[in-house]
Amino acid sequence: MAHGTRDTAKSAAKSTPRSTRVAAARRPEVRLPPLRPYEEGRLEPDGDYDGLELAGLDLAGQAGAGARFLDCALRDCALDETSLVNARFIDSVLTGVRGVGTDLAGAVLRDVEVVDVRMGGVQLHGAVLERVVVRGGKIDYLNLRRAKLKDVVFEGCVLAEPDFGAAELVRVEFRDCALRQADFSGAQMRDVDLRQAAELDIARGVDRLAGAVISTAQLLDLAPAFAAQIGVRVEE
Repeated sequence: MAHGTRDTAKSAAKSTPRSTRVAAARRPEVRLPPLRPYEEGRLEPDGDYDGLELAGLDLAGQAGAGARFLDCALRDCALDETSLVNARFIDSVLTGVRGVGTDLAGAVLRDVEVVDVRMGGVQLHGAVLERVVVRGGKIDYLNLRRAKLKDVVFEGCVLAEPDFGAAELVRVEFRDCALRQADFSGAQMRDVDLRQAAELDIARGVDRLAGAVISTAQLLDLAPAFAAQIGVRVEE
C-alpha cells in the first residue's frame, strides 16, 4: 500500500466514531417480607403503610395524597379517581390494579414492579420513576409530562397515546411493548432503547429522539415522519 493511501486509511479510521452500546436499565429487585393484610378498607392522606397487602379492595374515589407505601403489595384493587398525589411507593408491587383517572401527579415510584394493570387516564405528570418495571397489561392515555424516568422498563405491555412531553428519560427500555400514538414533544433522552418495541408509533416529538436507539426497520417506518420534520417532501 502506498504511503498516502495508508495515511488516508488511518485518518478515516480516526474520524469514524466507535459504536457504543446502550446502557441497560437497572431493574428493581423487590423482595417483599411476610405481609400483613390491610383491613381498614380506606386510605388516609399522608398515611403510612408498611409491610401490608392490600388485596381486592375498592379504593375508588379515596384520598391518599402524600401516602407512603413501603414493602407493600396492591393486588386486584380498584383505583378509579383515587387521589394519590405526591404518594411514595418504595420496594412495592402493584399487580392486577385497575382504574380510570387515578391521580399520581408528583408521586415517587422507586424499586417498584407494576404487573398486568388495566388503567386509563393515569396522571403521573411531574412524577419520579426509578428502577421501575411495567410488565403486561394496558394503560391508555398515560400522562408522564415533565416526569423523570431513570432505569425504567416497559415490557410486554400496551401504551395507548402515552404523553412523555418534556419528560426526562434515562436508561429506559421498551421491550415487546406497543407504543401507539406516543407524544415525545420536548422530551430529553439518554440511553433510551426502542429497538425491541413491538409497535413504535410516534404522533409527536420525533425530533426529540436524540439519545434514543432504534432499529433499521423502525427507521424505515419513521422515515416519513423524519422527512416531514425537516421539511422534505416525498413524491413518487
